[in-house]
Amino acid sequence: MSVLGTLTRRVGHHRWFGAAARLLVPADRLVGRLSRGRVVALGLIPSLVITTTGRRSGKPRSNPLLYVPDGDAYVVIGSNWGQTHQPGWAMNLLAEPAAEVDVKGRRLRVRAEVATGAERERLWQLLVTEWPAYRTYVQRAGGREIRIFRLVPAGPAEGAPGQA
Repeated sequence: MSVLGTLTRRVGHHRWFGAAARLLVPADRLVGRLSRGRVVALGLIPSLVITTTGRRSGKPRSNPLLYVPDGDAYVVIGSNWGQTHQPGWAMNLLAEPAAEVDVKGRRLRVRAEVATGAERERLWQLLVTEWPAYRTYVQRAGGREIRIFRLVPAGPAEGAPGQA
């Protein structure tokens, strides 16, 4: 891990960091789109771009997210930087679990599963090992259950590079 990546993990629990990161999300989305998912979060943390279907609009909605691998699946968390409301992408996944991810230059269809019980605890440990600030986000969330999703590959995305 780079020195900058280590520093990012150390300051990630500060409120100012979450506020600054939220301001950078539009630029991160642009970089992710232009690099086809190869560069997200400035390469400081393992990140992917998820594209969900808007639950009200029906339109595609893309968001960069930190992830941890779990076998062939990707684990993401609806922390919303510790805000008291659920992130839109998580609400979209609850309404329509089919989504696409761009990760390391690969575009895949995935199906989201909400983790519960012992599985949730196991995945939580993976997540806080990668991003310890999640513990702080839980405290800030005002009692809101922060959902954990396991994104299970469902095949290559339509029109993905290298696909017919």
